[in-house]
Amino acid sequence: MTNQPNQPNQPYDPYGQQPQAWPGQGYQGQGYQGYEDPHAAQQYTQQWQGQTWETQNHQAVSAQAPDPETAILTPQSPRSPASLRTPQGPEAPAGADAPAGGYGPATVGGNARVTDAQRARAEGRSPVIEPGMQPAALTALLGLLLAGAAAVGTWALLVPLVVLQAVTAAGWFRLNGMWPARQGIALGFAGALAADAALLVSGRSPSAILGTIGVWVLLALVLQLRSHADPDERMYGLMATVAASALAIVAGGYLAAAADAVTVGAVAVAVAVPARALPLPTPASVVVSLLAAAGAGIAMGSVTDLGTSGAFLGAGAAVCALIGHRVASYDYPSRFVHFTAGVALPLAAAAPAVYVLGRALA
Repeated sequence: MTNQPNQPNQPYDPYGQQPQAWPGQGYQGQGYQGYEDPHAAQQYTQQWQGQTWETQNHQAVSAQAPDPETAILTPQSPRSPASLRTPQGPEAPAGADAPAGGYGPATVGGNARVTDAQRARAEGRSPVIEPGMQPAALTALLGLLLAGAAAVGTWALLVPLVVLQAVTAAGWFRLNGMWPARQGIALGFAGALAADAALLVSGRSPSAILGTIGVWVLLALVLQLRSHADPDERMYGLMATVAASALAIVAGGYLAAAADAVTVGAVAVAVAVPARALPLPTPASVVVSLLAAAGAGIAMGSVTDLGTSGAFLGAGAAVCALIGHRVASYDYPSRFVHFTAGVALPLAAAAPAVYVLGRALA
């Protein structure tokens, strides 16, 4: 067998094999050369027939006109209020109105969803929207039910009180943007029921409310520690659960207060909240609301044993109710928030004032 002389500029191959070049690819020396024909590579590469994006500005590139519902938004820089509006198509103007659903499609450059509150802040609008007259009318109805049931007896008072506590727990979670949160709502409502039972067993002692709040804070802490969520989410859930439980339990102050105080305070709240919902400037509506509550307190005080001191109780309950009304208006809430937190928070916030002022003025 004759030995073949080694060719110059070629490496020694102990197995008698030479590197194989791909079609359109040449072999020179000890290395590989790229495609000789720049168009030859396209014959052996995968062709993408769908919609693609140019990597510099994320703009959609397609031979066909994109569907307006699935169009990708081009991020704007710097961010402005116009960038938070949702265009109706891929090339809609920045000032186009947002769709009725409130949320626009996801974007490529981050910030997948923009809430109504964020959009309102970016556009310079107030994120506070008051519930309006319909939730105020429901608050008035529930307040009148509390007042009438308190005049009947303790067991009759439990029926509207339990409804108030359930709506308070659910409304607080929805106000914080946590929905559905069945475990937290159930925990807060269970705390309210436990507080009511403790009040009935202890002869309506207010220490039952404080003790139940302490126990439920520890219970919520233990449940959140067992959660596998992120630390920030666990802390947020813990705060929402504790606040919802505390508000629902504190609403049990109507059960601890004297019957006459509950009657006067609940009627005062039932008058103050609709007066606050009147189409008046905010300072004027607040003054009208407090005066109406004081007048209702005097009227109901003359029927009960409180007399003219009912004006102070009515005004104090109205102040707390207006605080709860303001909280339910914060951060651009939804209609569901208005019919839960907007209805319940004024009455729940007024419960401590009804108990304290009722004891002081009795």
